[in-house]
Amino acid sequence: MTTAERRFAAFRDLHRPGDPLLLPNAWDYGSAAALAAQGFAAIGTTSLGVAAVHGKPDAAGATRAETVELAERMCGLGVLVTVDIEGGFSDDPAQVSDLVAALAALGVAGVNLEDGRPDGTLRPIALHQRIIEAAMGHGVFVNARTDTRWLRTGDTLERVRAYGHADGIFVPGLSDPGEIAEVVAATSLPLNVLYQPGGPSLDRLAGAGVARVSTGSLLYRASVQGALAAVLAVRGEPAPPVPSYAEITAILPRP
Repeated sequence: MTTAERRFAAFRDLHRPGDPLLLPNAWDYGSAAALAAQGFAAIGTTSLGVAAVHGKPDAAGATRAETVELAERMCGLGVLVTVDIEGGFSDDPAQVSDLVAALAALGVAGVNLEDGRPDGTLRPIALHQRIIEAAMGHGVFVNARTDTRWLRTGDTLERVRAYGHADGIFVPGLSDPGEIAEVVAATSLPLNVLYQPGGPSLDRLAGAGVARVSTGSLLYRASVQGALAAVLAVRGEPAPPVPSYAEITAILPRP
C-alpha cells in the first residue's frame, strides 16, 4: 500500500458504528497541537473557527487559501487530519477535484463536503453528486454532508441515499436517537453527527449506530467563552454562556 492508501485506510477504520470516532475540530495550529497532545488520533478543522480567525464570513467560500494553509500545518502534527472545505469552494467539479488532490498531496486523510449554500438553500442533488464524484479517487475519505436539518429544508433520507457513493455521511442537526437509527438504516455508509451540549451522550449516539461524532464549531465557541469569562472576572462580572453559532457569525463580515 502507498502512504496515502494507508492513511485513508487508517482513517476509514476509525469509523465504527456503535464505537464512534470522537473528532475534535481545530481552528488554528495552536488548537490543533493542543488536541494532538491529548492523544486524539484524528483532528478536523472547523470552517467557522477558520473564518473567525481570519475575519471572513463562514460557509461563503471565502477561506480556501486559509483552509489549505492550516491543513498543511496540521499534517505535521503526526495525527490524521480531515478538512472542512465547505462546499468545495466551487460549484465546478474540476476545481473541487484539484483542491482535494492538492490536500491529498499535503497528507490530508479526509474532507467534508456540504450541500448547504450561504443563502440558506441546498445545492441541487445532481450537482452535489458530481461534486462528490470529483472529490473521490484521490485517496481522501469524502464525508458527504447534507444540511437538511441545519437549514430546515429538503428531505434528509433522499439526500443520504443520493450521496451513497461517498465514503461517509454527515447530518449536522440530527440528534434524536430514533431518527438517527432511521438514517443509519437508510445507508451502508458510516454516519457522522454533530455533538450538541444537552443532546444525546456519546454512549447514546453509539447505541443508535453512529460511527463518528464531531464537535464542529463548539470548541472554538467555548474558547471565546473562556476568554470572555477570564477578562470579565477581572471586572468582577459573571461569565457569559458559550456563544451560539449565530452569535459568532453575526459579528463576522457579511458574505
